[in-house]
Parts: sequence; C-alpha cells; structure tokens
Amino acid sequence: MSALGVERVAVLGAGKMGETLIGALVGAHGLAAERIVATARHDETLRRVGDAFGVATSRDNRAAARGAGLVLLCVKPQGAEEVLAELSPVLDRGQLLVSIVAGLTLSRIQERLAGPVPVVRAMPNTPAQVGAGMTALTAGPHAGDDQLALAERLFAQLGRTLILDEKYFDAVTGLSASGPAFLYIAIEALAEGGVKMGLPRKVATELAAQACLGAGKMVMETGSHPALLKDAVTTPAGCTMDGILMLEEGGLRVTLIKAVVEATRRARELVE
Repeated sequence: MSALGVERVAVLGAGKMGETLIGALVGAHGLAAERIVATARHDETLRRVGDAFGVATSRDNRAAARGAGLVLLCVKPQGAEEVLAELSPVLDRGQLLVSIVAGLTLSRIQERLAGPVPVVRAMPNTPAQVGAGMTALTAGPHAGDDQLALAERLFAQLGRTLILDEKYFDAVTGLSASGPAFLYIAIEALAEGGVKMGLPRKVATELAAQACLGAGKMVMETGSHPALLKDAVTTPAGCTMDGILMLEEGGLRVTLIKAVVEATRRARELVE
C-alpha cells in the first residue's frame, strides 16, 4: 500500500502531465511501479513511459481502469468523452476518478458514468514537472472529504494546491494553466533586452528567469500586494521607473489581462 492509501492506479493518457503524476506516484508516494498501468494512443509513448518508470502499459483504457483504486484521467479534452464512455461499464463507487481535463465539468463527467462514481476535478499546470506547480481541486457530489484529501495529497507533491468551487475553474485554466506560457514570453523578452544591452544570451536568460522566480516567491512568502513590492523596487528618479513607464506605454498590463480573459473564454469551449 502506498502513502496515498491505494493499491492500484491507472493513468489514462500518459502525456507530459500523466508522466509527471506517474513520477510522483513512484517517487514521493512510494507506489511500486508494478501497481501502476499507463495508457496512451501511441506505442512510442507507451515504450518511453514503460522504460522510464517500469510501469505496465496498455492501449486499453477500460482494462487499465478495471479494479484500480485511483483512476487519473489525463487525456486531451477532445477525446475525453469517448474515454469516459469506455470507462462507464467498469467504474464503481469504490474507485476514485480524478480528471485533469480542461473544460470538462463534473456534471458532464457524472452524466457519462453509469453509477455514482466519486470524481475529483483537478487543474494543474506544467511547472508541476519541477515541483513548482499550482493545482486547483474540487469534488463531485459522490466524492467525500477523504477522497478529496487523497487527491490533494497526490498533487501536493507537485507544488501548491487550492480547494476551489468549480465555478472558478475556467478562470483557473486561463490564469494558472495558461499563465506559465505568458511568463515564458516575458522571460524571453526580458532576456532579449539584456542581450540588446550587451549581456551574453545564457546570462541574460538566467537573470530574467531568476527575477521572475524571485518575484513570485516574494509575493507568496511576504503576502504583500504586488503593487507594494513594485513600489519597493521603484526609487524616486531611478531607472526602474523609466522602465515601468515603457511597460505602461506599451500596454503590457492591459495585454496580460486580455490574455487571461481570452484563455478563460477558450477554456469554456474546449469540450463541446
């Protein structure tokens, strides 16, 4: 028995996030590799995951899920309902289904399952791959506190977790799940500025990435509003103020707000 309290786990859709969860199950949670089965549509993916972790692999989602205490639904949104149709005859109330599928609501999941299967919906992001993720969690009507806690323990090994009402999940997707991509663009642009001013590209990228990492940590650990932390850096008549004026002139603030709004809007359309 692993630290999670389950004997068998099925990871349906062994993509990047699926692999990350397998790594957490085998590593931090101490689940023996032979107690995990991973599925994917492509044999190349199955070979890579099997070789990397020593887990069993299959292309049969139904067979993988049958009898597993924990079933992780990690497939792409466009194929999720087809997989749920496969799972419906074999899932029961003694199992826990955790879905990380963006845009797929708890109600739509429950509608496609034959019985009162406990379901938890999770929305992680890709920094989970390096233990710095952010995962929002919410429980379906048949999932109890213990099952929600199990899901929270799983994702806590990949970073921070929040229990939220499902009504926030599209916005979580637009901000937290899409947000790293927006920040990678910011890091790239800051590094380009450094290169423009004579820094070697590798040095400029490290400086930009660490500045973003440090700024995020300051927000999380001090609890201060970002505006106050910004003001602490911005000395009167200093160089930072000139840089901020350029950001405001370029509309960075409004552009980032619009990016989150558009990503949220798209999240609502992913599973239709």
